Formats: sequence, structure tokens, C-alpha cells
Amino acid sequence: MKKWSSSFSSMADSKRFLLVFLICTVLSESGIVAEVKQTQGRAEPFVGVNIGTDVSNLLSPADLVAFLKLQNIGHVRLYDADSDILKALARTKIRVIVSVPNNQLLAIGSSNVTAATWIGRNVVAYYPETLITAIAVGDEVLTTVSSSAPLLLPAIEALYSALVAANLHTEIKISTPHAASIILDPFPPSQAFFNQTLNPIILPLLQFLSKTGSPLMMNLYPYYVFMQNKGVVPLDNSLFKPLTPSKEMVDPNTLLHYTNVLDAMIDSVYCSMKNLNVTDVMVLVTESGWPSRGDSKEPYATIDNADTYNSNLIKHVLDHSGTPLHPELTSSVYIYELFNEDLRSPPVSEANWGLFHGNSTPVYLLHVSGSGTFLANDTTNQTFCIAMDGVDARTLQAALDWACGPGRANCSEIQPGEGCYQPNNVKNHASYAFDSYYQKEGRGSGSCDFKGVAMITTTDPSHGSCIFPGSKKISNKTKEAINGTEASGAAEQLRLVTVGSQINKGSHIFWAFVAFFVVHYSFLL
Repeated sequence: MKKWSSSFSSMADSKRFLLVFLICTVLSESGIVAEVKQTQGRAEPFVGVNIGTDVSNLLSPADLVAFLKLQNIGHVRLYDADSDILKALARTKIRVIVSVPNNQLLAIGSSNVTAATWIGRNVVAYYPETLITAIAVGDEVLTTVSSSAPLLLPAIEALYSALVAANLHTEIKISTPHAASIILDPFPPSQAFFNQTLNPIILPLLQFLSKTGSPLMMNLYPYYVFMQNKGVVPLDNSLFKPLTPSKEMVDPNTLLHYTNVLDAMIDSVYCSMKNLNVTDVMVLVTESGWPSRGDSKEPYATIDNADTYNSNLIKHVLDHSGTPLHPELTSSVYIYELFNEDLRSPPVSEANWGLFHGNSTPVYLLHVSGSGTFLANDTTNQTFCIAMDGVDARTLQAALDWACGPGRANCSEIQPGEGCYQPNNVKNHASYAFDSYYQKEGRGSGSCDFKGVAMITTTDPSHGSCIFPGSKKISNKTKEAINGTEASGAAEQLRLVTVGSQINKGSHIFWAFVAFFVVHYSFLL
């Protein structure tokens, strides 16, 4: 994983701009959707995880696989081809990408025999008991070890030939992950193009991927786009947060509206490929994530932002959201990463990208309910919002009044004579009301705060006949009440969306030129 040296503020000259605009304006009519689907099939998009091993006290391979199964994680990417992990993955349904480290490219790219030996030892020896689905050759080679760039495609082709010899070339794809910085002028997406100095390598690589039905692997980090363009790229756009139409980013050439940075980055890749006349290669996001902790220079590396980004990313992919340019194509994404790699060198954020600590306890409480089975057995998927200890009764009462009033929480169960009225104190009643609001809001980030008097817990606060809204022991009476509240909330959201859509039709943000974009957002903020 490396940072993206963004060229957000750069502009193409007028001739290049016009050329790329003409190309990408007709992109949606070019048949790319049909071509990609014909080549790539109709596999469901998924969310996987990257597994780095710079972790003190890393789980044993057997325990690691048991943990993956517990979390219903079905896709993983390794940064090597660890034999113990591959053995432990045997006879599971977990699909794995194995990797050729950058320091092995020279040997493999220089010798077909070495490539065949690598395939024999790291793929043939385990497949099909271990479901190896792809080989990632190197990692961000073109931008981090440019001296090895001339050997990248020869290494890929040599490994592919070895797959053909083993009759595995139709089962296992082969590609190489790239940093987003191989694309210049990425915003707006319609004028994006590959760094032309890399075209002698990228074009034949794309032709190879097209011929073999393999994806273009990209490491895409909205976090770095935001950090390097603060004041230009709003935080909400980077975190997939809901936006008013006036804050959506609009490509002035296609008039497509972008509600998040990742979609814009993916579409910039598609436009860049189209610029080289490649229209049948799917984008696979091999890395994306958000750090939960950073040093003083990374104030936005927080637990709340990491939770928001990764939770919303999971929902975005599993909802088949696609992108504005290609709504029918949803790229699968591998989250960076499963564990905090506490042995990584500074900055602090490098050791804090994980969903879990090395001992398998969660770093933060993901909010992934309604997103299928992915991470469904994580204890964080059953969370509750309760009143904090030590808060004075007057402050709690004010928060309780808001939850049951403007917050529209279902407070019927804390009325006299109902199941959660006892014990009759403000802390008990506030906890129930807080949890009702929290569950109604889908356990979204920021929905358990109440001006700092509430906290999230994984311990079910239900007691006796009092069943809290988030409990799996929920009674039919409470369930009906909650569902009624949620339905009412959904109706209100639908009205807002309808109004927003009407506003959206008349909204124009000419985001192509950074100067205007900065002025526009400084006005909004």
C-alpha cells in the first residue's frame, strides 16, 4: 500500500481535454458494459480482506482460518503464498488471491523455468483443495519499484504460460495491482488518462488482461485523496456519507453526479482504459480502507471515520451500487486490511488500517446489518446504545426527551405499566430510548452519542421482561412497534429523496476546474 500522489489540481491542455472528452462522452454507449459482462461473466460483487502479517502474536494458520469462517469472510488476498495458510485454507469455501512479492519479479521475469517452478510450488500443490482464484504479480510495481517495470509483463506472461501448462489458466486469473497514481487528471473522471510514460507497459498489459479475461487490479484510497486535497474534496464525499444534491460532485463533461470519491476513482480507471481502446476489462479494487489512528499530521485517521468508511463501503458494494458511469458494473473490493499490523514502521497510521487487532478483537464496531452474511457473526453486528454511567439526571432527561420527541424513538415500553418501565429511573429509561433511536437509525455512525451521554455496548442490556430493541430476544410487540417506527422513517426519507431528486435536476457544479471547485465548497462550508 502506497499513497497516491494526486494530480487533482492539474489540467490537460485544450486539445487533450477535447480528445478525452469526446472519447468518454460516448463511453456509456460504447458497449463496455456488455463487453465486460461477456468476458467476466456475471459473478456477484463481493467484499474481501487483505491479510498482512506484520502482526505481533498473529493467529496460527488454523485459528486464522477458523476466524475467517466465523466472520463469514469468503475472499482473502495474501501478500505472498504462505504455505501454512494455504494448507489451512484447504477444503474451505474461502477463495484466495496469492501474490508474487516484488523481490521475486527479477527471477520470474527472467526465466520461464523459475516461473513454472513458482506455479508448481505455490499453486498446483494446493489447488483445487485450496480455492486459489487469482495471482497478484508484484504490488504497485510501476510506481514503487520502477526499475522492475520492464520485467513485470514478462513475469506475468511466464506465470500464465505455466498456468496453461497445468491446465489452470481458465480457473485462475493473473494480474498486478497498481497505485491510483498511474492515472493523471483523475478528476473529473471523463478527462482521466494513464501516465503516458507508462503506456508502453500499460497498453500491452491491458491487452493481455483482455485476452485472458483477467481484471485490472487497482489500489484505491479515498483517504489519501482527501488528505492531499483538503478544502477541495469534502470529507463526507470521501466517507460515502449522504449528500444534498448541491454537494454532489458533477462531471461537467458527462453531467454525471458523484456522491462518493471511490466511484469517481473507479470511473477514472474506466475512462483511462477507454482512452487506450480497451473496453472489456473489469476493475478489481485490491485495496481500499481508512486508518483508525494517526499522528498529529493525520487528524482524520479516527475510529469514527474508519468505521464510517468501511461500513459504508461494504454496503455500497453488496448493494450492487455500480458507478455513475457504469451502474450495471459493481467492482469487488478487498478491504485493507483484516488486522492492524502493529509491527509496521511510522507513520502511526501504517499500523492502524485493520478491522481487528491481532488477537481478533474488533478495533471498532462495524455497522454492516442488512449487508448479507459478510461479518454477520461479528459480535459488533449485535450492538446496543445505552446511557453512560456518571451522567447527571438532568442531562440524561434532556437527551431522553429529545430521543422520544424529535428523535422519534419508540418509547412506548418505558411508559407506566409497560415491560421496561421498571426500574423507574431516568438512566434506565434513557438507555431504552437511546437504543430504540440507535436501532431505528440502522446503528449508523453518530447515532449513539446524544451529546456525549451515550455509549455503544455489545452486552445485551435486556433484563427480565424488558427486551431492548436491538436484542435478538425481541418480543413481537416491540418488534411491531420498531418496524412501524422504521417504516415511518423510511417514508420520510423517501419524501426527502423525491424532493432531492427534483432539486438534483437543476443542480450544476462545474467541478473540472479546481479554482471554481474550491470557491464553491468554501461557500457551502
